Amino acid sequence: MVNVVLDLGGELPVRRLGLGTGGLVGPGYWGPRGGRAEARALLAEAVERGVTLIDTADNYGPELAEELIAEALHPYRAGLVVATKGGVVRTGPDQWHAAGRPEQLRAQCEASLRRLRVDRIDLYQLHRFDPAVPMAEQLGALARLREAGLIRHIGLDTVTAAQLRSALESTPIASVQNPYNLLDRGSAEVLALCEAQGIAFLPYYPLDSGALTRESAAALTSVAAAHGASTGRIALAWLLHHSPVLCPTPGTGSLLHLAENLDAATVRLTATESALLDALA
Repeated sequence: MVNVVLDLGGELPVRRLGLGTGGLVGPGYWGPRGGRAEARALLAEAVERGVTLIDTADNYGPELAEELIAEALHPYRAGLVVATKGGVVRTGPDQWHAAGRPEQLRAQCEASLRRLRVDRIDLYQLHRFDPAVPMAEQLGALARLREAGLIRHIGLDTVTAAQLRSALESTPIASVQNPYNLLDRGSAEVLALCEAQGIAFLPYYPLDSGALTRESAAALTSVAAAHGASTGRIALAWLLHHSPVLCPTPGTGSLLHLAENLDAATVRLTATESALLDALA
């Protein structure tokens, strides 16, 4: 039996299939995708279906995704973790730059607190290391936010294993968010380090930007057929089976796709099926 719950930061139990909010905003993470009412309905449905981890960022929209979360879900039910990110400023569709100076990180965190309508953010993730700012200064800024009670746990987005090891020498890290899916295992070393350290790994692009919902590899299609499931659902189920620290948060703007994604938690892969899928990378 696959454990469907993970203790984020060793203390916050979350279900290992969450919801990403990139699908609630427009292409290139810019502007709205559809009506606000539809986005609010999807967020509410996700929580009703048992989602306890929602992953967002201040630059989705920008600002829009955080606003939608608060509109739909505040006051938040007990046990719901809303994770957000700072450290990136978006200037247009698919256009962004790192902004990791300590004063910038503090201002971004405080703005997220206001938009989310909370006094403390359970998981605050540095969206990118700013190459123009020493890593120690960026991590120090996040540590001070934690000491001030503005955030509970620190996460990192898009890091190498060397960067993660270095960060761990400075401060506890609760999560990592790197690309990882059935066909992309480029962050395998980071995943192994997360397993050794008990760090949650939130794989982004868990469905390879939708490619895995259309993937026709024989192994994947045969396993999907055996379970009467879509290839996307099997790809998410594989992540849950592959490592106990993997916590995918696929994004969608569709209620149908939301249900399809969350039903991956009900799939039980056999050892043979897991081995077939493991060999796809």
